[in-house]
Amino acid sequence: MKEDEFRIFVGSLPEVPGILGRDLYFNSAVLVPFLLIEGEYHLLFQKRAAGIRQGSEICFPGGRHDSCLDRDFQETALRETVEELGLARDKITITGRLDTLVTPRGVIVETFIGTLALDNLDDLRPASREVEEVFTIPVSWFMENRPEIYFTRVELQASNIGPDGKKQIFLPVDELGLPAMYGQNREGMKNRVIVYKTEKYLVWGLTAAIVFEMIQKIVRG
Repeated sequence: MKEDEFRIFVGSLPEVPGILGRDLYFNSAVLVPFLLIEGEYHLLFQKRAAGIRQGSEICFPGGRHDSCLDRDFQETALRETVEELGLARDKITITGRLDTLVTPRGVIVETFIGTLALDNLDDLRPASREVEEVFTIPVSWFMENRPEIYFTRVELQASNIGPDGKKQIFLPVDELGLPAMYGQNREGMKNRVIVYKTEKYLVWGLTAAIVFEMIQKIVRG
C-alpha cells in the first residue's frame, strides 16, 4: 500500500463505526410506542398472530430491514408500525433511539422511541394476519416491578451430527492445521433472558431486553 492509498483509506473511515460483517446478520428495526393515557405514559405492545413465526409472543411493532423499501432503519420501524397497527404515518412521532441490540443468534435490532397520537386503541386497525391483539402497560409498572432473569448457554461448534446421523464439519480444524482445542465444542457466553410477568401477559426475550435497558435509562435520569 502506498502513502496516498493509505490516506484515501483513512479518509473513508466513518466517524461513527458500524457493526463488522453486518450484512451477515438479520437486520431489523422496531418502534417502542409511547401512548399518553390520562396523563400517564403507557407502552403499546402487540401479541403476534398464532400462525406466524414466534406466534402468540409479545412484541413491539417492527420487522426486517428491506433496503429496497427503506432508506434507513427508522423507515423500517415506521413502515412496519404503519402496516402492523393500521395507523397513519403522520400519527407517529420519532423522539429518539436506544442502543443497537445484537443477539448471539445473529439478529441486530435498531430500536426507535416514538409517541402515538391516539385517542383510543379502537382507532387502530391491526393487520389480523400478523397481530392478534394490541394492549398497553403503564411505564410505571416496569419501573416498580423487577423482571426475572434467566440464562441460556451459547456453544461454539466446529462440527455436529446432522439429522441423517452423519457428521457435519463446519470448521475443518485438522485440514487447516489448527490446534485441536478448536475442534471441540466449546462453551461460550451466557445469554441473558429477561422475563416480565404481568397479570395477563408474559413479556420476555428481545422485547423485555429492550424494555429493561430503557427503564434503566429512565431511572438513572
